[in-house]
Amino acid sequence: MPRPELLEQIYTIVDQIPAGRVTTYGRVAAMTEGATPRMVGSAMRHLPDGHQLPWHRVIAASRKLADHGGAERQYQKLRNEGVVFDSKGRVPTHLVWPD
Repeated sequence: MPRPELLEQIYTIVDQIPAGRVTTYGRVAAMTEGATPRMVGSAMRHLPDGHQLPWHRVIAASRKLADHGGAERQYQKLRNEGVVFDSKGRVPTHLVWPD
C-alpha cells in the first residue's frame, strides 16, 4: 500500500474524475508526488468500507478494464454513466480525463 500521504493524493484525484469520463492508473500516478500506477491500483483494491470514491472510473493505459474480480461491476457502472466501449473493449480517447 502507498504511504498515507500518497493515498490521500490518489483518493483526492480519483474523487475529481467526472461522471462519464475515465482516467488511467498512470495518469493518476503522474498527478501525485511519487505514486506508481501499481500503487494506484493497490489503493483502488483496498478502499475503505463505505467510501464514495468513483473507483470504477480508473482503467488501464490500454483504455480497457483491468482484469480483476470487479470488472463486470465496473463495466456496468461505467455504462450506467454513459461510457461507451469500442468493439475491442476500449474506452474512446475523448472520454479520458483530464483532457
